[in-house]
Amino acid sequence: MNAFEDLKWRGAVYDSTAGAEKLLADEKVTVYCGFDPTASSLHIGNLVPIMGLVRLQQHGHNPIVLVGGGTGMIGDPRANDERPLMPVEQIEANVAAVREQLGTFLDFDSRTNPARLVNNAEWLLEVSAIDFLRDVGKHFSVNRMLARESVRSRLDREDGISYTEFSYMLLQALDYLKLHDEYGCTLQIGGSDQWGNLIAGVDLIRRVNGAEVQALVYPLITNASGEKFGKSIGGAPTLDPEQTSPYRLYQFFFNAEDAEVISYLKFFTLLDQDEIAGLEQAVADDPRGREAQRTLAREVIRMVHGQDALDGAERASEVLFGGEIEGVGADQLMDIFADVPSSELNRADLEGDGVSISRLLADTGTAKSAGEARRLIEQGGVYLNNERVTDHTAPVTLRSAIDGRVLVLRRGSRNYHLVTII
Repeated sequence: MNAFEDLKWRGAVYDSTAGAEKLLADEKVTVYCGFDPTASSLHIGNLVPIMGLVRLQQHGHNPIVLVGGGTGMIGDPRANDERPLMPVEQIEANVAAVREQLGTFLDFDSRTNPARLVNNAEWLLEVSAIDFLRDVGKHFSVNRMLARESVRSRLDREDGISYTEFSYMLLQALDYLKLHDEYGCTLQIGGSDQWGNLIAGVDLIRRVNGAEVQALVYPLITNASGEKFGKSIGGAPTLDPEQTSPYRLYQFFFNAEDAEVISYLKFFTLLDQDEIAGLEQAVADDPRGREAQRTLAREVIRMVHGQDALDGAERASEVLFGGEIEGVGADQLMDIFADVPSSELNRADLEGDGVSISRLLADTGTAKSAGEARRLIEQGGVYLNNERVTDHTAPVTLRSAIDGRVLVLRRGSRNYHLVTII
């Protein structure tokens, strides 16, 4: 398959200009996608355009990643309200963080078609207001700009839309013109909600240079409620391991619904048709085995965070099913068990001889009483740090705590309780 056919098979083509398919079939093109630094990290919704660029590079095309240090100072209009303007220092910090994340996906050292990373602040901060109005603004009809859905919906609201956000479309069009003139870029990709902005760039290049360029948009990934995965809605995990641990990102994809997992495999991985067809058959034959979900989680974590992070995420996942806790630190345990019942215990209570396990079970509510705790232990149904407890009088001391900070109690197979030492 050529690049367009590959994207189409993956469901990654929502719409495109008339010449996009032929362009990708007949030529090796320069293609760009922009990412505004409106947060300190990209999120999984951004993986769709990122993977689009990755696939296009694999097919021999030349990708440009644009970080919007200039457009990020304005912000693309939202359908509901005005974006707050961020301090310049925050934008610059976000640009640096986003640039580093994007650098892990594409090959910037390829001998044949290396990726390129640019920041539109380099030209947008230099253009004067008069030059912008004369060279860009004169080519746009306000009537057509008002027809854009995000603009039209805002006009119906009392506070309307500011001229600042209204101008965003022109800034993005100027980006395309700049990249076309400097690097020969003839294709821009983006989300389906960016269609108006992409077409604005196509029209500007045609009017200024008389050249025909193309645009392609992918569908937006939504959650079960139909909300777009993003920074403010949809609950999308980020790609920053400090914000969303590899374990939590792994769990997000591992818990994908059967109805979603095959499309996610097409969007978020580089697996080919035969591999995905085999996983689709596995979903049909043995959905409880979750082979497709496990493969999806593994592929994404390995790509985003590397093999070591994947190994750690899988080891952490095993802890939930009674796997060994040895080698798993307190911070990771608190991440794993963030959603289970928890309590705090004063450090002084564990000094010296500590407290008996039966009393600890009763005090934390894991057992209704010390007597019930004793019966549970005698029946072999109590675990401390995933090791079975056999003596109801066994002392729990500071030496029992992981890193001296946490204890993991378990009743039965999955009834966990996390104790934090304070």
